[in-house]
Amino acid sequence: MKAIGILGTASNVGKSWLVTALGAWLRRQGIKVAPFKAQNMSNNSYVTLEGGEIGRAQAVQAQACGLRPIVEMNPILLKPTGGSSQLVILGEAKEHIKASNYYNKVETLWQTVTQCLEFWRDRCDVLLLEGAGSPVELNLMHRDIVNLRPIEYLNGKWILVGDIEKGGVFAQLIGTYQLLPSQMQCRSLGLVVNKFRGDLSLFNGAESYFQQYIPGINYLGVLPFDGSLQPESEDSLCQAAEQFGSGEKIVWVRFPHLSNSQDILPWKQDRGIQTLWAQTSQDIEDCRIIVLPGTKDTIGDLLWLKANKLDQAIIKAYHNGAVIVGICGGYQMLGKTLTDRLGIAGSAGIVEGLGILPTHTEFSAYKTIKQVEMSYKSDRWLGYEIHMGETIVLEQNNLPTLDNSRRIFVSDKVIGTYIHGLCESPEIRSTIIQLANIKNYEPYVIPWQQEQQQLYNQMADFIAANLNLSPISEYLDLT
Repeated sequence: MKAIGILGTASNVGKSWLVTALGAWLRRQGIKVAPFKAQNMSNNSYVTLEGGEIGRAQAVQAQACGLRPIVEMNPILLKPTGGSSQLVILGEAKEHIKASNYYNKVETLWQTVTQCLEFWRDRCDVLLLEGAGSPVELNLMHRDIVNLRPIEYLNGKWILVGDIEKGGVFAQLIGTYQLLPSQMQCRSLGLVVNKFRGDLSLFNGAESYFQQYIPGINYLGVLPFDGSLQPESEDSLCQAAEQFGSGEKIVWVRFPHLSNSQDILPWKQDRGIQTLWAQTSQDIEDCRIIVLPGTKDTIGDLLWLKANKLDQAIIKAYHNGAVIVGICGGYQMLGKTLTDRLGIAGSAGIVEGLGILPTHTEFSAYKTIKQVEMSYKSDRWLGYEIHMGETIVLEQNNLPTLDNSRRIFVSDKVIGTYIHGLCESPEIRSTIIQLANIKNYEPYVIPWQQEQQQLYNQMADFIAANLNLSPISEYLDLT
């Protein structure tokens, strides 16, 4: 097995994207390739078939590589809750931990990482090692287990990605290289400049500048930005919201502790709607549909809603005919009351919900993590649940449901569910649109997962057309 680390000059420069594209390209070369990220920090997570929790980015990368996502692709996951993070090891949620205490555990956690690296040795030809942030944060390098250490452990090589949108891309890439330890500088496969907008001819002299300051380095090329080739958000800490389309407004509430934001993406190809993120009551004005997505701190974000009077705006919109959709934590908020006496799932307290559904949610230490086979009308797809807390109906009559499995609850113009991936069904999206009485809507009917596979192939074509992949082919003996 050979290893290629995908390092970046900073967060959100395109590491996850390049691992996905490179995985799809290598798969087409007949290479058995797998993704790996030793430690990820993200509230965008995915549930494996075995019920383990991993970063959503690694699940996407696995699918691009033609593999089923498993916990050995992301052995350590940190899910921020504000001031601390829930520590997930090999898919299993452990304690909430502050950064200082986490760093006291890194050597123990490194043993978990090495166990997973050994797991892959005879299971794939190439392991793509995604880094985190920058590999040369001088105050963190001695305790970093995600960037350089896995590459060195596997005697691998690396590619360094810089983001021209952030400015100073020469300083990004040259400075990062020069700060690397000498024993890591010699492991280079090359540099990639990402997210270029405009006239590529203006960047023609880039290679000579790199050679002037870091002689002998491979310059693999520049990737123009293409908004149609973005499978999901690249970084859990990136605040740039996906907003797309034109027409009637569908507003998603951007909670401070937002999780599983990718639930919005299946709406991207639909026509006749505009999909936006909201953080103020003004953002909700004149919208036809409001979605309350998942959150890592349901009570804390419910209190945030109230402090910013978004709760009043949501209830007003509901009484004016808007459809309200709650997913996971957003579903919990739609009820009458929520109780978390010990702060097990974030903020502690007994709080009144929005009162739109006749439900109550009680939080406990138990965490539900499972995949769910969904069906609605002619659609069949795979969703998943990741939540703490159990929700019960307070009234004698059960809430009506849209689906036979009783996982999508509906009352008047309100839909609530614990299912992530709900909107992957064109039939579900169409039903929500019908409830909102939106005209001139055209759903994108290709199933979401099929569309994603097409996208991965397009990403592979894109890097083959824009980058010099010869150093990678030579390292892997593909030539």
